[in-house]
Amino acid sequence: MDLGGLGDKAEQALDSEQGEQRSDQALDKAEQLVDERTGGKYDQQTDKARDLADQRIGQQDAGQQDAGQPGA
Repeated sequence: MDLGGLGDKAEQALDSEQGEQRSDQALDKAEQLVDERTGGKYDQQTDKARDLADQRIGQQDAGQQDAGQPGA
């Protein structure tokens, strides 16, 4: 399999609901790890970073696709 095909499969996986759930889990774990390591000192910043990352991954793409759908 070429790298281009692998990238397409990864993009399709992230566009699925299961991909969204997995990306949310990964982002939650990353945020939790940073909060643990910093003693929660940067909790507001990590919350914001997690939310921004979530917007860039997954459902944002699905929302853009829905905008082109009739009735959306």
